[in-house]
Amino acid sequence: MRILLVRLRLIGDVALTTPLLAAVRRRYPEAHLAYVVEPAAEPIVGGNRNLNDIIIAPRRRGLARLRDDLSLAWRLRRGRYDVAIDLHGGPRSAWLTWASRAPMRIGYAIAGRSWMYTHVVPRPADLAPRHSVPHQWDLLEPLGIDPGDPAAYPMEMPYDVHATAFVERRLREAGIESHPLVVIHVSAGNPFRRWPPESFVALICDLARHDPRRRIVLTSGPSQADAALEIAADARMKLGRLAETVPDIGEFDLRELRALVARAAVYIGGDSGPLHVAATTRTPIVALFGPTPAGRSMPWRDPQWFAEAVQVTGLSCRPCDQRTCVHGDFRCLKGITTEQVVRAAERALGEGLRPQGPRLRPPGPRRSRRRKSRPRA
Repeated sequence: MRILLVRLRLIGDVALTTPLLAAVRRRYPEAHLAYVVEPAAEPIVGGNRNLNDIIIAPRRRGLARLRDDLSLAWRLRRGRYDVAIDLHGGPRSAWLTWASRAPMRIGYAIAGRSWMYTHVVPRPADLAPRHSVPHQWDLLEPLGIDPGDPAAYPMEMPYDVHATAFVERRLREAGIESHPLVVIHVSAGNPFRRWPPESFVALICDLARHDPRRRIVLTSGPSQADAALEIAADARMKLGRLAETVPDIGEFDLRELRALVARAAVYIGGDSGPLHVAATTRTPIVALFGPTPAGRSMPWRDPQWFAEAVQVTGLSCRPCDQRTCVHGDFRCLKGITTEQVVRAAERALGEGLRPQGPRLRPPGPRRSRRRKSRPRA
């Protein structure tokens, strides 16, 4: 059997599909599994043990996009796939799934696109509280694959020996050896997921003063590298003689970021792609959630590994569609206090494994009572 999976766009969204890859491989151990992904997210699945082939969908515009899509469609059709699963639901992914001409094509029930699939699965509302992984797991029901839990099917990103060696060298050059390493990601793809810079500065100063042996490394997306530099500079100025606790060791690509987080004592960051990269490690995580409730986007991994959400509850405007802040002040983010994040970070640094007591954890998928059915190939 030849199975094609399509998931375009964002890094975090692709990371959240990796539990499904393991589930499909376990159900069909001899199948040929191919994954269509855009270039930015390729490091998430590149080298994934469950995949036989990764097909890159270039992300260009205008006539170049049209040429790319026609060429890609021809390649997919020549692949003679038996099953194609659209894990995205966007116009481009739906068209590519249809263009594969796979006899069995699975996708969400979306107005104007459902006709491209042979098997249509209901799609929950965008603001539904259900976690993203079981949300996507619905697409595997036509294959007779039961839902799984995060302990058995965690998110995965392959270990990269070269990235690990590169990160270790950079840390040594910065004088970081046995120091407790704190990684703080200070950027996000849109303003609805960005904690204020002054809050990050206060967090860094509190963590550094609590234990001067710590080394706090800031990371950011390419579009916000300047913001990370400004936050680091402001923190160093406020820390004075403790400024060395915030070293500048440069930028990291996705594979290097994973290696850096795997080396860290704790990762702190908002609801963005790097949070889900961090979730593929065993490093304790403190996740900051704004418009999106933690129940929808918490790290999907074995619950024994510490992961704590910090969020503002009781807001009538939350969750929101992240197009317009109705109050104009991003109160869901600004309402998260430095003290809350510091307390969560100290718990993570002190315990590592998930402690006893209440914690937000990714909810397990709903169990389906449907009778299994094999795909028609």
